[in-house]
Amino acid sequence: QVQLVESGGNLVQPGGSLRLSCAASGIIFRIYTMAWYRQAPGKQRELVAAITSDGNTNVQDSVKGRFTISRDNAKKTVYLQMNSLKPEDTAVYYCNADIRKIVGGRGDYWGQGTQVTVSS
Repeated sequence: QVQLVESGGNLVQPGGSLRLSCAASGIIFRIYTMAWYRQAPGKQRELVAAITSDGNTNVQDSVKGRFTISRDNAKKTVYLQMNSLKPEDTAVYYCNADIRKIVGGRGDYWGQGTQVTVSS
């Protein structure tokens, strides 16, 4: 099967930084687009940033200039570097990936989520 495991969430003060990581494992043939979503209490899940297999990125306007998405294809890992964090960035952050398995076709996979809390 396929698993996505996130790490790096924490409590941080406003203006601080965090780096989230998400590692994919399992019977993976190829990973296409990888992305980070977030969901704040009482709100819908929203796309934060995405990166294609060849490195093209798309970043939500509200985090442009503060968040950077990157990936290491050899490690099957995607990162989200978050700087100048604001209280409104508080949410559960989810990793998402479009993956083709060695056997069983292609599908959309989610991690379990990691909590980011920005508060003084």
